[in-house]
Amino acid sequence: MNPISSRARNIALALALGSALSGCVVTATPYGVYAGPGIAVAPPAVQVETYGPAPYPGYFWVGGYWNWVGGRYVWVGGHWQAPRPGYRWAPHAWVRGADGWHMRPGRWVRR
Repeated sequence: MNPISSRARNIALALALGSALSGCVVTATPYGVYAGPGIAVAPPAVQVETYGPAPYPGYFWVGGYWNWVGGRYVWVGGHWQAPRPGYRWAPHAWVRGADGWHMRPGRWVRR
């Protein structure tokens, strides 16, 4: 086999494989949870999310939440989470304070 055509075949194969796998990549949210001053506008109602069965036995669904990004609310979708023995998940929540709405990030809480 010609070395040039072998190299071209390998490059084409790598590109095809990369394209096929690119749809399977899961990334973290590009922004953190809002922790700035109070927001005057209340967050919208929580969105209803649909999801399939858990990927592994015992996993549970962590529902999505509204985050404050660039002067507006942005929905951050939920995800499956492995349990953490001795802890429970407390979901993200918006709490109204004297100066407006504040994000309380989701967190693990010891039982």
